[in-house]
Parts: sequence; C-alpha cells; structure tokens
Amino acid sequence: MKITFDKEADAMYIEVSEGAFAKNRKIDDETIIDLDKNGKIIGIELLNVSKRMSSDFLSDIRVQNLVSS
Repeated sequence: MKITFDKEADAMYIEVSEGAFAKNRKIDDETIIDLDKNGKIIGIELLNVSKRMSSDFLSDIRVQNLVSS
C-alpha cells in the first residue's frame, strides 16, 4: 500500500494494490475508487483533503496488523 499527498491539488491517493486501471467509481464528489478489469480496488482518491481531515493527519498515519509474506 502506498499513500501519496499532493498539497497543491489538495488530494490524497491510496494505492491499495498494483494493477491496470480499467474504470473508476465515484462514491461522492470528493471520493473516487479506481478498479481493475475484475472490479478489484486498486486505489482510492480523496479530494479536498484539508477540508475533510485535521491539519496534522499526515503525521498521525499508523499501520496496524502488518502481515509480511
């Protein structure tokens, strides 16, 4: 999983898995899910992040139950 934040665009992208983009599904005006050809989620785009999360959200990201292969 990879999380990127574009401060200028005020957008965050959460890459859930690798895969070829096939289509997206709009959840609301500020949330878009990218899907592969089998309908599996490959990423989540969040728009207007600064208005939706606290100002220190990036410093408070935690990973729990990390499973290694």
